[in-house]
Amino acid sequence: MNSEEIITYLPYQKPFLFVDELTEISENGITGNYTFNKESFFYQGHFKGHPVTPGVILTEVMAQIGVVCLGILLLQNELDVKTPKIALTSHKIDFFHAVYPEERITVVSEKQYFRFNKLKCFVRALNDKGQLVCRGEIAGMLT
Repeated sequence: MNSEEIITYLPYQKPFLFVDELTEISENGITGNYTFNKESFFYQGHFKGHPVTPGVILTEVMAQIGVVCLGILLLQNELDVKTPKIALTSHKIDFFHAVYPEERITVVSEKQYFRFNKLKCFVRALNDKGQLVCRGEIAGMLT
């Protein structure tokens, strides 16, 4: 399965699709990126006069690229990946740098384990300067 196919199977659409491209794909991890559009709905109120990407949105980007995209790849032969059902089961994320409108982040995900349709990954997001934006663990169930 290639990157375009994986993105096609994601159960999201704009304005809640946070994957622009996948640049590295393997059964042990995945790398992709997303650029934040200055017109995105969440910048209207976070924060007044000084838009900053909310941490929950950064977590969602890491989950979509690092867990859901990797899960679709891992389950491609077992399930109907055209309609995956996904549930976030846990996350622990530390934040280090703010992300502003029009910035791009690259998400790097490394599989910790995948069993009984539960995928747990160590994920990190880097800005274009190579600075660590956030990192942590995200786990989800895929069926």
